[in-house]
Amino acid sequence: MRAKPVFMFIAVAVAALAAATSWAQNDTASPQADHKPPQQNATPPKEPTPPPSVTIIGARDAHGVLGRDVRSSSDEAMGRIVDVIVDRSGAVRAAAIDFGGFLGVGSRKIVVDWNALHFGRIANKSDSITLELTKDQVTAAPEYKEDTPIVVLGASGSLQPLQFTP
Repeated sequence: MRAKPVFMFIAVAVAALAAATSWAQNDTASPQADHKPPQQNATPPKEPTPPPSVTIIGARDAHGVLGRDVRSSSDEAMGRIVDVIVDRSGAVRAAAIDFGGFLGVGSRKIVVDWNALHFGRIANKSDSITLELTKDQVTAAPEYKEDTPIVVLGASGSLQPLQFTP
């Protein structure tokens, strides 16, 4: 009977020793391992990105032009704007107009100088843009085709050719 308490004492001592060893290993790993010396090649923290600029344009001051009807100074129907042509710097140079035809049949695209367009009243989608060219001048203009040199019809020859250096 006396051997049982000794055996139990030894068993408890071994269990306590195992628990202490396990605790010591975890204890040395957590506080000491989490504290690392600073790295020499660490990147500095990034500065916060500045907020974007905001411009508010009144609803009556600006409108989209794609799909707008274009009329001559004498109120002749000239077509509708289907594209805006910009140069490499992003400056607007011209507008492509779907001219002629009926409901898209028999029409062709021509390109006119942006300065030949006047945007006086375009508050409503039904308002048209005025083109400073006659219907005969627009009819004689060459057709615009993508990926080919663009011939821009200008009012009074005001458009300067684009000179790009490769």
